[in-house]
Amino acid sequence: MTALRIPLAALPAQTVNIRLAQQSCRLSVYQKRTGLYLDLWINDALVAAGMLARDRVWLIRSPAAGFVGDLAFIDTQGKDDPEYTGLADRFQLVWEF
Repeated sequence: MTALRIPLAALPAQTVNIRLAQQSCRLSVYQKRTGLYLDLWINDALVAAGMLARDRVWLIRSPAAGFVGDLAFIDTQGKDDPEYTGLADRFQLVWEF
């Protein structure tokens, strides 16, 4: 598998437009009181919404979703679940295919 780091800023809510495996993707990452969440669109169609980000847990998990590859957050300094304050450095969002 090949991994690509998706750059994020230490902001409580943000949207990233990125091309992944010929897919035009939009990722919304946002902090709630209960954790960090991610929504995924492909070509402006919502594929997955309200996915709770956990350390090293794949978010999509199913090719039936129509998304090539998978996404996960990685804690580079331990095994904590991500929070927005560490998105620029400690918590990395990766795409693997």
